[in-house]
Amino acid sequence: MKPSGSVVKPSSPEASARLARVRQKDTAAELRLRRTPHARGLRYRLHIPLLEKPRRVADIVFRRRKLAIFVDGCFWHGCPQHGTSSKSNADFWRDKIETNKRRDLDTNRRLTEAGWRVLRVWEHEDAEDAADRIMKALEFDA
Repeated sequence: MKPSGSVVKPSSPEASARLARVRQKDTAAELRLRRTPHARGLRYRLHIPLLEKPRRVADIVFRRRKLAIFVDGCFWHGCPQHGTSSKSNADFWRDKIETNKRRDLDTNRRLTEAGWRVLRVWEHEDAEDAADRIMKALEFDA
């Protein structure tokens, strides 16, 4: 297992190019989720850096309420329900996903210590259900 914060390297220049093309923001899951709270009248900010060194950017932010929302892809973040293992270059992908999971935990911890609440939404979650969770989190301090 790699130490926290280490970078795993793709197996080839082709794999590296494929990884570089993967969307990091405005993914289909994120767009689907954003529509529902917006339709309910909620207004929020997008892709706001909340931590520096290392930089961490939340997908959806309610700044005044200090609520940070991350939309996590099932493959990339190791969803216990839908995460899959790659048969090709298995060690690389296992390390990559484990590194992502450690980074997510570190982000949650650091944001919580800074007074933020963190909500993580899996890409497979129903947008209405996720919006209900967001509404409930926002009512916490209303």
